[in-house]
Amino acid sequence: MTRPIRVLVAKVGLDGHDRGAKIIATALRDAGMEVIYTGLRQTPEMVVNAALQEDVDAIGISILSGAHNTVFPKVIALMKEKQMDDVLLTGGGIIPDEDMEALNKIGVGKLFAPGATTSEIASYIKDWVKLNRNF
Repeated sequence: MTRPIRVLVAKVGLDGHDRGAKIIATALRDAGMEVIYTGLRQTPEMVVNAALQEDVDAIGISILSGAHNTVFPKVIALMKEKQMDDVLLTGGGIIPDEDMEALNKIGVGKLFAPGATTSEIASYIKDWVKLNRNF
């Protein structure tokens, strides 16, 4: 790789709890990635537009509000519309296993539940980018 992996970390909707997102952003930075943190109360459109502008390799959404079945499908649809087929959409939060499986089937990458380690998340992103991005 000629440049660091670029990851956009986002909080979508009215979910006002961003401590976990900030911890992940810091851990990914410590793992050698460039991280763009969008802050709270983003819309799916804002997230995808920021990802395009920043030329990211991955988007990570932290969600604790229970809106995962609305947020992730909207973001993945916008990514497909903008032909971002080589950008990983991943995330984590309070998401039941059966919902994680359904989201994976529509193209969302691995989703992480509470208790996942930051090194596990960083390794997943690094491995995915190595296999799926060409630069």
